[in-house]
Amino acid sequence: MSPRSPPQAPPSFTHTPQTLLDEARALIAKSKSLEDSIAQAYTPDTATFDKVVKILAEDENESAVDTHVLVFYNYVSTNKDLRDASSTAEKELSDYDIESSMREDIFQLVRGIYKSQSAKELDPESARLLDKMYKGYIRFGLDLPAEPERARFKEIKKRLSTLSIDFSKTLNEENEGLWFTPEELAGVPEDVLSGLKKGEEGSENAGKLFLTYKYPDLFPTMKYAVSADTRQKVFIGNENKCKTNVPLFKEAIVLRDEKARLLKFKNHADFVLAEKMAKTPEKVMEFLTDLRNQLAPGGVKERQLLLDLKKKEREERGEAFDGKYYLWDHRYYDRLLLEESYSLDEQKIAEYFPLQSTINGMLNIFERLFGLEFVQVTDAKALEGHTWHEDNIVYQVWNDKQEHGFVGWLYLDLHPRDGKYGHAANFNLQPGFTAKDGSRHYPATALVCNFSKPTKDKPSLLKHDEVVTLFHELGHGIHDLVSITHYSRFHGTSVVGDFVEAPSQMLENWCWTPAELASLSSHYLTGERITEDLVSTIIKTKHVNAALFNLRQLHFALFDMKMHNIPEAGVVEQLEPSIEYNKLRTEVSGLDGPEGGKYDYGNGQATFGHLMGGYDAGYYGYLWSQVFSTDMFYTAFKKEPMNGEQGRRYRHTVLEKGGSQEEMETLKSFLGREPNSKAFLEELGLLPQA
Repeated sequence: MSPRSPPQAPPSFTHTPQTLLDEARALIAKSKSLEDSIAQAYTPDTATFDKVVKILAEDENESAVDTHVLVFYNYVSTNKDLRDASSTAEKELSDYDIESSMREDIFQLVRGIYKSQSAKELDPESARLLDKMYKGYIRFGLDLPAEPERARFKEIKKRLSTLSIDFSKTLNEENEGLWFTPEELAGVPEDVLSGLKKGEEGSENAGKLFLTYKYPDLFPTMKYAVSADTRQKVFIGNENKCKTNVPLFKEAIVLRDEKARLLKFKNHADFVLAEKMAKTPEKVMEFLTDLRNQLAPGGVKERQLLLDLKKKEREERGEAFDGKYYLWDHRYYDRLLLEESYSLDEQKIAEYFPLQSTINGMLNIFERLFGLEFVQVTDAKALEGHTWHEDNIVYQVWNDKQEHGFVGWLYLDLHPRDGKYGHAANFNLQPGFTAKDGSRHYPATALVCNFSKPTKDKPSLLKHDEVVTLFHELGHGIHDLVSITHYSRFHGTSVVGDFVEAPSQMLENWCWTPAELASLSSHYLTGERITEDLVSTIIKTKHVNAALFNLRQLHFALFDMKMHNIPEAGVVEQLEPSIEYNKLRTEVSGLDGPEGGKYDYGNGQATFGHLMGGYDAGYYGYLWSQVFSTDMFYTAFKKEPMNGEQGRRYRHTVLEKGGSQEEMETLKSFLGREPNSKAFLEELGLLPQA
């Protein structure tokens, strides 16, 4: 424990289901009372920024300190009643946000301020706040006639909020899986098999193992299970989980289209993209189509190489080869290719990346690059009431001597359990902002991941792709921690969706540079660093099958646009998302679905949480933002990845700004010029290296 005393305690996690709901409702009542008093006190002529907008922003700041935690329980709590209460609170808070965002009386005050002469005299961040607030009301339908359009708009917004929360809850609580005999799971690492639930003696599953669809079970099985039948069953099962989400997704895309047309946008993509860097669906489709055309030839070559490997392997095993390369083949033969052609043994490499020492190595990189210090809190008494699970790891984050002072709190929740969010993500627990008295409210942020649990013989060991995932999510966490904005709505990762991934994507590069990758390693038995030969092997494989990987990302992005870039009213109702998802996947990736050529074998969109959680008409942003992330890395760090001067410049120029200014302005300020796609295309091998 640091001898230094943080100026702010970490968040509290002491709620019961009832106190959670009571607190949410008290926050709603407080904000409503404030808005009522402002509406009664001022007219559009007497309203000013300080009397109205600033007061509303301060309430938003203070509420976020509590609401983010109340909603977070739904993703991590082991108590189902608490998760249910959190889900209910999220619905009630969201409904109130919609009511608040559609108040005509407050809108008229904000419009009066927006059009006043004094608006021109505001500091840049306050001017941005006023602009976003005013345009937010417009985007919430307050330019529509009150009846019936505005009432219908509100009805749609509330229903979409409910659909999103219910969809997410189903995903988080999914606990399906399949029973297999040990023979059917031949090839799957013993570390995985030893952790599977065993069938009870005397039951129909006696002698069998239960394989879940959680990542630590799913991915190793798809990579190592020798039986193609087993891989197919797991793939099809995984594609058919969460079936109750199928109608929710369809209803959401229909309502989104209707809502956008109410506001006189061409469709939902047109509505969403007006606020993003891309601006229009045409620009996004041009980007995706061009990238698809450039990647397609490489995808064909990679598929053929893998198909040849499959033919050889099947013949060696005395099994029939049907000339097909199936969706459930890819992880298996991709892994086999890396082993046979590059001598890449993922299990051996993982021995050098035990979870805790890898985290320590990553934090050390962030300390050196950004001028930070991470101090783990090991005093159980000090953490009483400040964690949601016994596995939590908590850090105080400080600036180094050059930077000075406290930064915030970092939480890690790293292993899967029932009822927990099933992917890897960063959650803001409390935003940073300038408090009413001018003091700083410090942020708290959480990494929620699902890495394999330690066994009695071994700690949790990370595959290299898991090292990249952890670094990526920690990147979001660092963005969340070092951002310094006056208003919470601009804090940290609160940037436009087609830029939000860029800072984390850029930091992934440190997992592909020799010295930095070696610095993360420490063999779980000996503590030795990973050998230069193994590092060299890992780096050589960075772009192996990269075209197929990026075509997979393109499939997600193109499906997203297909669902939301609807040409005319009435068309969306005719869409069959499951068919479109599967058909488009085969067309884009070139990987075969099940025999028969039908596309009704699964419902991938039912587990596509991004499209129900804020990335709708925005998934292209993962590829779009790579243009910016690669440009930044090549410009500032490629020659010298651990250049602390550039690291601090990046911290202060990019990360610190959050969403407090236009993202293009942030990029140009860091790069010293307009961004371009040269480095991105060069990295993908689509341009000759400079």
